[in-house]
Amino acid sequence: MTHAEIDALVKSFIVDTATGPVNARVQQITVRLVSDLFKAIEDLDLTPSEIWKGLEYLSEAGANHELGLIAPGIGLERFIDIRQDEAEAKAGLTGGTPRTIEGPLYVAGAPESVGFARLDDGTEADKGEVLFMQGTVYGADGKPLPNAKVEVWHANLMGNYSFFDKSQSAFNLRRSIITDANGRYQFRSIVPMGYACPLNGSTQRLLDLLGRHGNRPAHIHFFVSAEGHRKLTTQINIDGDPYLWDDFAFASREGLVPAVNHVADPAELAKKELTKPFASIDFDFRLYGEQAGAPAAEVERARANA
Repeated sequence: MTHAEIDALVKSFIVDTATGPVNARVQQITVRLVSDLFKAIEDLDLTPSEIWKGLEYLSEAGANHELGLIAPGIGLERFIDIRQDEAEAKAGLTGGTPRTIEGPLYVAGAPESVGFARLDDGTEADKGEVLFMQGTVYGADGKPLPNAKVEVWHANLMGNYSFFDKSQSAFNLRRSIITDANGRYQFRSIVPMGYACPLNGSTQRLLDLLGRHGNRPAHIHFFVSAEGHRKLTTQINIDGDPYLWDDFAFASREGLVPAVNHVADPAELAKKELTKPFASIDFDFRLYGEQAGAPAAEVERARANA
């Protein structure tokens, strides 16, 4: 079939059969996606077996809750960010902290504190390197923002996230920090490890067929929000990780790889009540103000809530 014939066929299937009220946007999207799918089937001469195996794969991935992992793995989540960056630049918003992907492992409801929080529950303190991370949240006027919310979450030394990993305590390595009167935040944790897709999971099976690995560098996720400002979704990567610029999820970006300072000075250790060296990361967040014509900064998607 020609593409024009396919367009006519899809119209007869989707549009001409409508007898009740129509959501025009849903109809528009459905027609486009089905038309593109049919054209791909025709152009690539997909067999019935290949088509049904594809449907079975998507069904399995949904049942395994891995669609949220496949999305970054095929670059979809990064593509969404690229479009958001372009839309913000068109609206005149430039110079803020770069965004990057959220990923599928956020959990709402983490304990909240002001100025400082300890993220880890101490169970891995003797196995990993203690981390202190601190900085300032700046507003659109370049001034520090008191009462901004810094939501932070990251993996443990096994590359696993609490809530999804039931062996961890509730909200381990997850907190919400309200900036102090000077717009400052600080937290204590452990330097996280990167992780890989489940070896026998749907995502890794696809990556294997594409000749790709499923590894992510060590990283720390953030939502940063404040009244009158656009919510920032971002993450910083741990410098020196072997996958730093080879992230299967395409989330590594310039400006999101702060220096990691390893502190061994006895006086500094004493201040932190530590007996061994620790890592320190300084990182400031710069938010955009709300701007007419810019795309919505809050993404509506299903998220876990503990």
